Amino acid sequence: MKDLPHHYPAAARGGASGDVTLTSPGLADLASEPPVEFGGAGTLWSPETLLAAAVADCFILTFRAIARASKLTFDELLCDVSGELDRVEGQLRFKHFAVQARLLVPAGTDEARARTLLEKAERGCLVSRSLSATTSLACEVVVAGAVVSER
Repeated sequence: MKDLPHHYPAAARGGASGDVTLTSPGLADLASEPPVEFGGAGTLWSPETLLAAAVADCFILTFRAIARASKLTFDELLCDVSGELDRVEGQLRFKHFAVQARLLVPAGTDEARARTLLEKAERGCLVSRSLSATTSLACEVVVAGAVVSER
């Protein structure tokens, strides 16, 4: 890891209507629009879906780092996130992000240890820790193609 603080530049440009173009140095531009709930067509990423995706992405990247440091081998981690937007103290804001993770691991993997590392990743995700919304984790560990347990 590079020395702190880290800086992540991004910019947006848009007119009175139409798509908004998101940019960041060295990255492909990304078009966005309001979600359907706010009158958008629902065909492009919105700030709301980008935020939920950032929670999912950060969870997987955090788990990857924890698994590597803990020498846990895994085949795939699937992560679905649902962000709940509601009126809180008279303002619209995200109240909660429900994280559902499904971890596929090889035969012989200690399921309890894998679950512990998933929970550690949920607590360690810097994106969700930076938000005022709460998060919850429901996880499933699948060992060698058989469902071992859910929570």
